[in-house]
Amino acid sequence: MTRAQLALLIVGILALLAAAAAVALVSVRRRRSAERARRAPDLPRWPIVLVHGLVGFDALLVGGGGRRYFRGIVAHLEGRGLKVYRPQLPGVGSVPVRAGKLADFIRSLPDEKVNVIAHSMAGLDARYAIARLGLGDRVASLVTIGTPHRGSPVADLAVSGPAKLVRAVFRRVGRPTDAFEWLTTHGAGRFNDEIVDDLRVTYFSVVTRARPARSLNPILLAPHYYLRRRAGSNDGLVPASSQRWGEILFECDADHWGQIGWSLGNDPADIYDRILVGLAARGV
Repeated sequence: MTRAQLALLIVGILALLAAAAAVALVSVRRRRSAERARRAPDLPRWPIVLVHGLVGFDALLVGGGGRRYFRGIVAHLEGRGLKVYRPQLPGVGSVPVRAGKLADFIRSLPDEKVNVIAHSMAGLDARYAIARLGLGDRVASLVTIGTPHRGSPVADLAVSGPAKLVRAVFRRVGRPTDAFEWLTTHGAGRFNDEIVDDLRVTYFSVVTRARPARSLNPILLAPHYYLRRRAGSNDGLVPASSQRWGEILFECDADHWGQIGWSLGNDPADIYDRILVGLAARGV
């Protein structure tokens, strides 16, 4: 066999191996897709409104491409056949300001009712909009994820000491930082005394905990250990004990950013699939 023939033989073998690998990959993907379709939960009755938390964004341009706050989650929910809405609230506004924007947004929708899934501070915004702005007639359920219902010691740090001076500088240049006051343990206590749940709305919460070896973004290591000493298990920014409100749908491992698809240690699609199962089971 000549060198040219040998080279052709090797190229042919490599081409066959590549084709076989491609076929196998397509087969695996189809099988996984079929398995996910078989496992797909019954859908909730009402559309979903995904509400971002503090300093949230709908689409942030990073490196020339768009980055969603709920990373990959909107496409996942829409792939399940759900209608999904995403309001844009003031990033660092106070709860009343953000709640007003949320109420206006939901009232502008064509649907009779919606299920609200609110991350972090947005859970407080939604509770305020329902209780104070009469939004209970349009919201079937509220699911909060990583919401500091009883505040967070991390927010306490943000309104005291050196951080207080930084916030004063921001105010001087016209950048409000009122949001942090609502997230403190004192602010949350006052909030809970004044904001009463609406009996027309079903309240749920998802409680998550970060584990440094598995589901914690390195940037959250310092606040995670601080919170662990002060308040026990937490998601890196909010104690688990503060995340509970209404009926707990489930508890799982995820840090505060993993709850919205920004960590590698967990599958956010699984979190939202489990939410869908819970909502569908309860008929909302």
